[in-house]
Amino acid sequence: MVKTTTHNIEISVDVRYLADQSVPRENHYFFIYFITIENKSDFSVQLLKRHWDIFDSVGEKRVVDGEGVIGETPIIEPGQKFEYNSGCNLISELGYMEGFYTMTRLIDETEFNVQIPRFELVVPSKLN
Repeated sequence: MVKTTTHNIEISVDVRYLADQSVPRENHYFFIYFITIENKSDFSVQLLKRHWDIFDSVGEKRVVDGEGVIGETPIIEPGQKFEYNSGCNLISELGYMEGFYTMTRLIDETEFNVQIPRFELVVPSKLN
């Protein structure tokens, strides 16, 4: 698990390779990642947007921008957590993801970015 804190918002990420949804002979490797967003600030915040940079070891880079996460723009109260999971496919056995969330502080509508820490996407056999 990796984690980072920006503006008192802690982002934790855990990732797993899903062998049963991967087809290596067709260069399809699927990973699922679990994100926890914990509001350690004194203010209610709302997640508005996400930005992902996805890197594949074959040199491919993808950028994903969108509203919210998993169809939601959650409000996270002080001391509360929001958790979700999603997936990513690669055409090689190695890669990584990183990015940021754009959030707003509800009390004054100030927008700010919260870093999503870089996390590795690695087929377990490559770790040996």
